[in-house]
Parts: sequence; C-alpha cells; structure tokens
Amino acid sequence: MNLNYLLIFVPIAFGLDQYGAGPIVVFTMSSLAIIPLCELIGKSTERIAESLGPTIGGLLNATMGNVPELIIGIFALKNGLQSIVKASIAGSLLGNLLCVLGVAMLAGGIRHRVQKFNVRMAGVNSMLLILAAIGLIIPAVFHFSTADTNDEIGVEISVILFIAYLASLVFTLITHQQTFSEGEPEKLDTRRSPEGSRVWRAVVVLAVSTIVLAVMSESLTGSIEPLTKKLGLTSAFAGIFLLATVGNISSLINAVQYAIKDKMDLTIATTLGAGTQVALLVAPALVFASYLMGTPMDLHFSRFEVVAIALAVFVGRQLTVDGESTWLEGILLVAVYAMMGVGFYYLK
Repeated sequence: MNLNYLLIFVPIAFGLDQYGAGPIVVFTMSSLAIIPLCELIGKSTERIAESLGPTIGGLLNATMGNVPELIIGIFALKNGLQSIVKASIAGSLLGNLLCVLGVAMLAGGIRHRVQKFNVRMAGVNSMLLILAAIGLIIPAVFHFSTADTNDEIGVEISVILFIAYLASLVFTLITHQQTFSEGEPEKLDTRRSPEGSRVWRAVVVLAVSTIVLAVMSESLTGSIEPLTKKLGLTSAFAGIFLLATVGNISSLINAVQYAIKDKMDLTIATTLGAGTQVALLVAPALVFASYLMGTPMDLHFSRFEVVAIALAVFVGRQLTVDGESTWLEGILLVAVYAMMGVGFYYLK
C-alpha cells in the first residue's frame, strides 16, 4: 500500500497550524500527514529488519512502531496533557493487543486458511504483558485503597518495568537467542551485499521521517485539547481512541502487511511486542520525561481503564497461546476492542 500521496498534507497541516485554523481541521490534517510518515517509518524498518532476521527484526519493528506514540506523548506532555497521555498509554496497549492484532489476523486469515507462529515468542511476550498489566494496575489499586496521594509509586514502578524490559532483551537476544532464532534466514552482509545500499537508504528515510513526524506531532497534540472540548469528548476517550490510534498507525500497517505475506512471527512480534514495549518502555520513558519537563505524570489509571487493560491482556493471551490464528480470531479481537470503545465513549 503506497500512501506517499498523503505527504501533501505535511505542508498543509503545518501551514494551517501556523495560521491558527480550527482544532478539528488541524487535527484532521495532522493525522493525515502522520499516516504516510508512519508508513515510511514502517517500510524503512521492514527493509532494515529483513537483514536482521525475524527475532531482532520483530523487535526493531515493535520499537519503531512505538516511536510515533513516544514522540506524540512527549509533545502532549509539553502541552500539559498528562491525563490524555495516560489514556493514550492504555489506548495503545488495547489497540495493539486487540485492534491491530485482530485486523492483522483477519487480513492474513482471509488469504491463508490457518497461519502459524512461534509459540515460544508469543509466550514470552504474553508473560511480559501480564507483568506490564500488573505494573500499570498496582498504582491504580493503591490509589483506590488509600487516601495517600503519593505519586512516587508511579516513578518507582516505572523503574522496575524498565529493568524488566532490559531483562527481556537479554533473554531474547543473548541467553536464549537460539530458542527464538530457529529457522531464521542468515543475516545479510550490509557492507558488501547490493542489498546493503538499500538498507542505508532505509536508515536515511527513517531518520528524516522521524524528524518530520516530530513536527507534525506538535501540531497534532496542540489541537487535541480544544478538539475534545469542541466535540464534548472525555480526555480518556480522546487519549485511547484518538491519540493512541494515530500513534498505532505504523504498527497497524506493518502487522497487516506481514500477515498478508504469511509472516506471522513478525506480526506477533510487532503487535504483542509493541504492546509489551508500550508498558515496559514507552510508559516509563514518558513518566521520566514528564519529571524532566517539570510536568509530572503518574500511572494512576481509572477503574475502567484498569479492567480494560486486564481484559485485553487476557484475551490476547488466550488467542495466541496455541501458535495458530484464523480470520475468526481476528474478528473476535476487533469485536472486543469495539465493545470497549462503546464503553469508553459513554464513560463520564
């Protein structure tokens, strides 16, 4: 899918933001501009990942798939939108585990009757997601259980989550690398192979796209608060289903393309991996960034968000534990996501 024609919205969105156009127009144009940038990031990452094998490649895809959200979140914090940023963390987790994975399974299942993937990789990601869910739920349970307003618990849990993420990298890439690399193609020698020049071009495109994405993210986050007020939306709905959706575009494009090509190992690594990184890497990074920027953000999620995160992790684990996927499982995941959307829309 070539969406490069949407790059025309980059100067349009920038111009409208500088001109002071209405928030709905600026948000829409900025979102349209971010879509092709996310696709360029996804394609560049995929090209680089092809030379690294599914394990490292999937990790790279998941990481770069979360770059838009991290950048958008930092600019949202800059604008003092802590509640929306927290909601976007929950939204990205729900989006990756339910919507993105569901759409990918549906798209891949339509073309391929049954698709298989590495059970070990899915199992490790599932365990990390359970840990992540616990880490995101504990601050909320703490606040529900006591009148104490100590926000340091969020910082300390962020440190623990980040350490757990580093431990998972050591496990996957060093101590148990052979477990995950069975059957992987040999890495390309990017120094001498003709493919090497394509990889370096991909690196340049990746860098430029990320820089432009940062500019568009500032326009997007600057319009989100007046947009929610104008449309009468809650900060939870805006963060979970507006900001997070834009941030997840790259993961969605990558996951669907891999599933259609029957590369389900990459699809699972990209979706479950992205969900894991949201909780273990992006959330702690945003908490640390908020304190450095002088706009402290805690990890106190609402009751509904806590339940939604727990359900998403449970459903995602149940549908990936057997190492197989079909289009029906994709529909089930999307249906759960849609029902949560209805709930958050009416939540006041």
